[in-house]
Amino acid sequence: METESVSGVSERGGQRADVIVEAAGRLFFAPGSVRVSMDDLARELGMSKKTIYRHFPGKRSLLAAVLDRQFAAVERTLVAAAEGTEGQPFGVRVQRFLLAAGSELRRIGAAQLAVGRGDAVLRRYVEQRVDAVVYRRLDELFRDGHRRGLLSAPPELLSEITRGALERLLTSQLPRELGWTAADLLRASVDTVLYGAIRPAHSGTDGQQLRAVMPRARDEEQEVGP
Repeated sequence: METESVSGVSERGGQRADVIVEAAGRLFFAPGSVRVSMDDLARELGMSKKTIYRHFPGKRSLLAAVLDRQFAAVERTLVAAAEGTEGQPFGVRVQRFLLAAGSELRRIGAAQLAVGRGDAVLRRYVEQRVDAVVYRRLDELFRDGHRRGLLSAPPELLSEITRGALERLLTSQLPRELGWTAADLLRASVDTVLYGAIRPAHSGTDGQQLRAVMPRARDEEQEVGP
């Protein structure tokens, strides 16, 4: 998608454009916000719509600039998470990356944007940016683990499973129902993908009895019989 961004604004008007983008981000993407107009933004800024349109030709170009800024912040967070786990066990690297990604995507409301908020062009743009900033890095992380012999499952399968879990948890009511935070459930999901949910129930004579462990509440587990 071709979009106007802050970088496309003239250098002379850059500072004012930054102020507009910052206010638009607060107003348009505030939790629980309803449809916000350019008139609302002008009132928030205390300036005329004509001044806003001087920097951004339309609402779509302004929203694209806001998204550019938000995804740049997401990318910085993910790079820091990757650098902070350099040299640590592979499972720790994946877990920290996904927890950082989930937290950042929830912060900017990416899931809601991608499934229906805003117009179709901007929704596609959000999907493209999530794919470029988050999922391509996740894919490479799984491929690296597979190349190093740390994963027995195909990296493509692990990527699809983890993508689905991450996107579902961003909009799910499950954290509230189980009494867990979304980060708790994402951590459990990552552990399940990497290490499996089935483990020996106890050491017996045959050692064959297994159980599947699923979270019910923060400090409880439900046992599913063999």
